[in-house]
Amino acid sequence: MEKNHLALGKLGEEMAASLLITKGFILLERNWRYKRLEIDIIAAKEQQLYFVEVKTRATLEFGYPEENILKKKMKRIRIAATHYHFLHPMYKRIQFDVLAVCFSGETCTEIKHFEDVYG
Repeated sequence: MEKNHLALGKLGEEMAASLLITKGFILLERNWRYKRLEIDIIAAKEQQLYFVEVKTRATLEFGYPEENILKKKMKRIRIAATHYHFLHPMYKRIQFDVLAVCFSGETCTEIKHFEDVYG
């Protein structure tokens, strides 16, 4: 089960990265780590830095992917993002986004991009 779960997450991140590229984002980092914290995707577009959390689900049995991002998780992302931003001060503006990816079997059925979720 765990291996399937990890494979699904990786596939979701691939779909999310592809979507961001088609929207004109430049991907700077994938699975960037600071201590024990991780940011799925760090991207840039028009002089703005984006910290993107990707949530993937194979079924909606336990709710939509975006519903499973808890306050604790967002706080951890913000801490890691603050460190990354400190290392890359040339970006004056930052934004937190969520990409929710749904699959049915091997097929991606939906990707939703939630922008500026930590405004």
